[in-house]
Amino acid sequence: MSADNLIAPHGGSLVNCFKDGISPEGCPKITLSSKQACDLEMIAIGAFSPLTGFCNKADFESICKDMRLADGTVWPIPITLAVTEEEKETLQEGGKAALYHEDGTFLATIDIEDIYPHDKALEIPNVFGTEDEAHPGVKQVIDEGEWLVGGPINVATVTPEVEPGEQFTEYRLPPAETRSLFANNGWKTVAAFQTRNPIHRAHEYLCKCAQEICDGLLIHPLVGETKEGDIPADVRMDCYNTIIEHYFVADYTALSVMPAAMRYAGPREAILHALIRKNYGCTHFIVGRDHAGVGDYYGTYDAQNIFDNFTAEEIGIVPLKFEHAAYSMKAQGMVSAKTFPKLEGDQIFLSGTKVRELLSQGERPPAEFSRPEVADVLIEWATATVTA
Repeated sequence: MSADNLIAPHGGSLVNCFKDGISPEGCPKITLSSKQACDLEMIAIGAFSPLTGFCNKADFESICKDMRLADGTVWPIPITLAVTEEEKETLQEGGKAALYHEDGTFLATIDIEDIYPHDKALEIPNVFGTEDEAHPGVKQVIDEGEWLVGGPINVATVTPEVEPGEQFTEYRLPPAETRSLFANNGWKTVAAFQTRNPIHRAHEYLCKCAQEICDGLLIHPLVGETKEGDIPADVRMDCYNTIIEHYFVADYTALSVMPAAMRYAGPREAILHALIRKNYGCTHFIVGRDHAGVGDYYGTYDAQNIFDNFTAEEIGIVPLKFEHAAYSMKAQGMVSAKTFPKLEGDQIFLSGTKVRELLSQGERPPAEFSRPEVADVLIEWATATVTA
């Protein structure tokens, strides 16, 4: 099967911003934050298609107000390049700037279309549904520069020359490569599972329900910037590989990483995650309880209900809306409100937050919570962290 027979990317074509011969010579310098570097990579590889660069003013305002680009295409979160007053003074509309990683690596140039005030009063309440500075996404925007630079990018590389930690090169497949993988596997329908936590029993249940519907499953963890307290990406990758080895069928399961930064924007981020997976070639997207949420800022199913604001043609990928799953002691397995009656004291509800709490106390997650092989990985990491 050809990759051309898969679902079309958002906007119709897959963006590729890599170009030969890109040079920073003569350009003013902008040093990217971790979030901005993640965004640059997502734009460059086509994961943010149809975006070809950072948002100009018209797109920024339209996205914040209406969850659409200025041309009407659905897009829920502005992808912005915020700069300081000092950086802004070196820039001019119609000119170029060189974009650098925090470690000093030259990454790309931007053709500057707009330089405009960062309207945080517009962005924050619309995107996050709250102005509470305790929300990590809100705090991140508050701390950003007061000016935004918009325009297309021309990319030399997205990989810094020197960066601590794991790049996950083997699993860092851009959309063009996941599409080729699906085509080679003969998968016409593919369900994507987004996660920033190790897969626990409820996640496994959702994934396997989706596998009964689709030809294949893409387990697609986010390995870009996350908030303090989240389990490190390398530990999570060990967990994913472990659970796939012991509890999934390799012929119907793929693992790749998504180098995006978390916004913790709940409903709007659920739409973003779905559109991204459409670009990667997936036809279905698992949306569980409080997708991309944090704390108590969003309702349990707000991230599912937001899809009802758009037509199927506008989104182009099918959201798989799952009920909150739990382990039933009577059923001796995973159940939901649709599949098993709720009996008092019977169900053990699971969450990534609860896993982190147990690990921080040096406690092993129970079998109802996490597969034993995965629990082994987690407790080994937690023990090493405590003793380090």
